[in-house]
Amino acid sequence: MLLLAACDGSPRGPRNERHDPANSGFPAADRPVATIVSSRWSSEEERDRLNEAAKVMDLAGIKPGMTVADIGAGEGYYTIRLGQRVGAKGRVVAEDIVPDYISQLATRVVREKLDNVSVRLGLPADPRLPENSFDRVLMVHMYHEIESPYEFLWRLRPSLAPGGQVVVVDADRATENHGTPPALLQCEFAAVGYAQVSMRPMASAGGYMAVFEARGARPEPEAIRACKSGARAKAVTVQPNGAHE
Repeated sequence: MLLLAACDGSPRGPRNERHDPANSGFPAADRPVATIVSSRWSSEEERDRLNEAAKVMDLAGIKPGMTVADIGAGEGYYTIRLGQRVGAKGRVVAEDIVPDYISQLATRVVREKLDNVSVRLGLPADPRLPENSFDRVLMVHMYHEIESPYEFLWRLRPSLAPGGQVVVVDADRATENHGTPPALLQCEFAAVGYAQVSMRPMASAGGYMAVFEARGARPEPEAIRACKSGARAKAVTVQPNGAHE
């Protein structure tokens, strides 16, 4: 079943709804937020030559029958491969906040006859996922684009099934240069009650892969403290193919 929430005449643009972090009750991120520059990080052919998706799915423990969310799905590089991996008894929900991306991905899902994949239009601070549903949530080359990370991660937590994990793939560079320093990523997740399960280099996916689980009670928004990013240090030079998601 395709959830074509993007095809309702909503405005087209990089953010489908304005969000004011100052009035949300959550702390603002102490770091720049990268702009959405493209629906892709690199070409699918190049990524497959590096066996990127298969390596990430293997290390994330994604198996047939699982329910998986692809956050910031873009053109659907991971969505399509996740749908094939989880099989007919599994389910994939592809989420993005750009209506055009969701509309195009929905067309692709229908064309490739992936009946176990649905698409969903999210909000900048809320992925709008069903509760107690997901064995894995993937966030690949997009975490640095989340303008309200503490609210986003807080609203994401209820969507995890027991034992569910959040898998982040990103580059080790400043957020304004389309990456997230690993220490900052760990701090922001910890502030919302996630524990880091693993962190490993992943050159084939452009940087590193980190895995988190929700632990303990979800903190009240006013109890969350923003991490100090140090993002105003010297910026890292971005290679041409690293500027695109």
